[in-house]
Amino acid sequence: MNLTVIQLRGNRVLTTAQLAENYEVDVKQISKNYTRNAERYMEGKHFYLLQGEELREFRANRQIDELPSNLNKLYLWTEKGAWLHAKSLNTDKAWEAYELLVDEYYKVIEQPPQYNSLELALKAALEHEQAIKEIKTDVDCLKESMRIDGLQQQEIQQAAKQSIVHALGGKDSNAYQEISKKVFSAFWNEFKQYFKVPRYGDIPKVKYEEALRFISLWRPSTSLQIEIDSCNSQMAFG
Repeated sequence: MNLTVIQLRGNRVLTTAQLAENYEVDVKQISKNYTRNAERYMEGKHFYLLQGEELREFRANRQIDELPSNLNKLYLWTEKGAWLHAKSLNTDKAWEAYELLVDEYYKVIEQPPQYNSLELALKAALEHEQAIKEIKTDVDCLKESMRIDGLQQQEIQQAAKQSIVHALGGKDSNAYQEISKKVFSAFWNEFKQYFKVPRYGDIPKVKYEEALRFISLWRPSTSLQIEIDSCNSQMAFG
C-alpha cells in the first residue's frame, strides 16, 4: 500500500480521494455516504474539516501537492471515519481495503509516547492491541452479516431450477406439467427453513457455497417423489 502519509493533530488521516481510491469507488460515493449519515460522523473523531486559515496553514505545509487552488473545504478522514465508510459501502473490497489501511497506514506507529515506567508502557501496548482486536472483530461480524449479491442470487436461483426440473423428470415430463409449482414451492420452503431466512436473497455471503451444496444434494421427500413417479408413469403407460 503506497500512500502519501498525511498527519494532522498527531493522527494519520486520508483525503476523500485517497479513501475512494482504496475502496475502489468514486469520490462522489464517499461524499454521499457522509451526507446520508452525517449524524453518525463526529468532527474530531471521524474526520477533520479544514477551512479558512487552518486550511491555508495546512496547504503551506505542503503535505499534499495536488490540492486544487480553489478548494475552500478539506475533509480528512481518521481511522474511525474510514471504518464508517466501509460499513456504509459494505462490500468485500471496502472491508479488505479497510483492514489493509489499519495494518499498513493508520496503525503504523510513528514515535511511541514516553512513559514513566515499564508498567505504563506495557499497559498502553495492551490497550492498543485490544483496540485492534475489537476493530477486527467488528469487521468480521459485519462480513458474516453481508448478504449474497445479485449475481450470487441468480446463480442460486438457476441452480435450484435445474435441480427441481431434473427431479421432475425434465420439462417435457408429465410431472413438470402437472405439479411443478408444488415441487418448486416444496423446495424453496425447505431451503428457507434450512438456512432460517425469509427469502433466499437474505442468505449471508459466508453461506453461499453451502447453499449451492444444499441445492446439489436436494431430493424430493418420499411422498413427493411418489407423486412425481405417479404422474410420469401415467405419461409412460397412458
